Amino acid sequence: MASASLIRRYYDALDHHDYDALEEILSPEFTQRRPDRTFEDREAFVRFMRDKRPNPDTSHHLESVVTADDRIAVRGRVTDDGTALFEFADFFEVADGRLARLETYSR
Repeated sequence: MASASLIRRYYDALDHHDYDALEEILSPEFTQRRPDRTFEDREAFVRFMRDKRPNPDTSHHLESVVTADDRIAVRGRVTDDGTALFEFADFFEVADGRLARLETYSR
């Protein structure tokens, strides 16, 4: 399924620090909202992930991916060297084959 492949590419880009690939799969109008901050465009999000991410050496382990039309829900864990740091739920919207919006929740 194309949506599941797009999601895997997103998390792979984050985990492997491939910010060019990350930029390619995000819409120019991409936004992310999470409880502690909001990114209003692709450039701000990619810049943060590249330069200011608190712990860039983490990995995303996906527990489930649910797709419906142009929406994708992901549940997973962020780990550092195999140790679980926290769980997350991401809710994506896809437009024109790219990720256009992301709402993130974690605990």
